[in-house]
Amino acid sequence: MNRALLVIAKRPQAGQTKTRLTPPLTGEQAASLYECLLCDTLDLARTVPAVSRFVLYTPPAEMDYFEQLAPDFQRLPQQGSGLGARLDNALTFCLTNGFDQVVVMNSDGPTLPADHLTQAFDQLNQVDVVLGPSEDGGYYLIGLTQPRPRLLREVKMSTPVVLQDTLTLAEAEHLTVALLPRWYDVDTGDDLRRLALELRHADNGLARHTEEFLGRWNQ
Repeated sequence: MNRALLVIAKRPQAGQTKTRLTPPLTGEQAASLYECLLCDTLDLARTVPAVSRFVLYTPPAEMDYFEQLAPDFQRLPQQGSGLGARLDNALTFCLTNGFDQVVVMNSDGPTLPADHLTQAFDQLNQVDVVLGPSEDGGYYLIGLTQPRPRLLREVKMSTPVVLQDTLTLAEAEHLTVALLPRWYDVDTGDDLRRLALELRHADNGLARHTEEFLGRWNQ
């Protein structure tokens, strides 16, 4: 069984990255935080056994940055005019180039339990689609065993009904679906405060890059 785990990533840029976090952060701080979130997500992906790991990155010209950031990951540039198209292109590429199961995850939830990722691949042994619901109505993860363009290209992304719209399309396509436990993305000031509280009470080593950032920010 050949399995691929893709982490969605973008080169952080002040004023363009995590803009919903400004305020309470400055543009530079928001970009720095995102790099920490991404590094912690990559560490999380490293804990999943028996998978090929990819950084699904943008902009395509920034390959050198991601090669330095994650030299142990393969690199796959995002291609397409919108998020749905980019996800479909990446999933289809992997599923038509030797992989039996492909899971793509976001980089906005650094404390996501690693077990959720293991469950995703385990569930794909029984179902067509696995989804990790986000508390904002979207999903932090989608996994497939075959290309399913409609699920990605016909859903308007970044809305509170992304998950429900995806489930509706899956039903129309007669696909079996498994849902993972719900989790949260770090997009707003409230999310950031929630994350800081979670890390304050977490075991040592969890989301270490983000924890270090929050320690500097709170000084």
